[in-house]
Amino acid sequence: MDEIEQWKAKIQELVDPFQQQIQQKIQNIPDIQLYTAVAIIFVTLILSVIVRLSKKKKSNTIILAGLSGSGKTVLFYQLQDGSSHQGTVTSMEPNEGTFVLHSELNKKVKIRPVHIVDLPGHSRLRPKLDDYLPQSAGLVFVVDALEFLSTCRAAAEYLYDILTKATVVKKKVPVLILCNKTEKVTAHSKEFIRKQLEKEIDKLRASRTAISDADISSEYTLGVPGQPFQFSQCTNKVTVGEASGLTGEISQVEQFIREHVKS
Repeated sequence: MDEIEQWKAKIQELVDPFQQQIQQKIQNIPDIQLYTAVAIIFVTLILSVIVRLSKKKKSNTIILAGLSGSGKTVLFYQLQDGSSHQGTVTSMEPNEGTFVLHSELNKKVKIRPVHIVDLPGHSRLRPKLDDYLPQSAGLVFVVDALEFLSTCRAAAEYLYDILTKATVVKKKVPVLILCNKTEKVTAHSKEFIRKQLEKEIDKLRASRTAISDADISSEYTLGVPGQPFQFSQCTNKVTVGEASGLTGEISQVEQFIREHVKS
């Protein structure tokens, strides 16, 4: 023990002069320089925290929205496990899950899971959309291509409400209008559906703008004043695709997902 104490004493003798020199140097530094150095260190720490926060992974949430009966839940299960789950009862609550897309399960590289939210299409349950939009990476609006003519007006109204939401406009949430059930011969083409939706939204825009001017509504307006409405005029990216949830032809949905949720 005496030997250890002797070594400690020797080390202290060597260190003491350096400690005194450092203390003297600090004392000789003008206060303003000392405060400046402390401020620089503090700002550097704050900036490093901000940079780390900004590098957080982007959202992996994709929303499936649309009218009841459009085939959202079938698409959900096709994405999850490759089955159609026919006979699924329409849910009154969102159906959601986090998983690697079924088509990517056999890939040997690491794949980032996707959080898919299948929202009920009933009009009374649509406010639930606002709970998920802030953290969404994209939204798939599912349209029944088979029964489109009878549901066109209702689909256009729902889509109009989505496209004019503050979160969608400010965050520029990408939207895929997905024409489902295209395996049927009598299904309408995506170009026909796109044009009809644009026409209906143009009518809605005129009536809703008049209401907004009367300070009854504060929603965002769509399109360019004096020009017929087109989806290309939206601040966010709006594309149109086709799918068949029944047969499992959902490649355009998967492409949209991976475009906005990088693996």
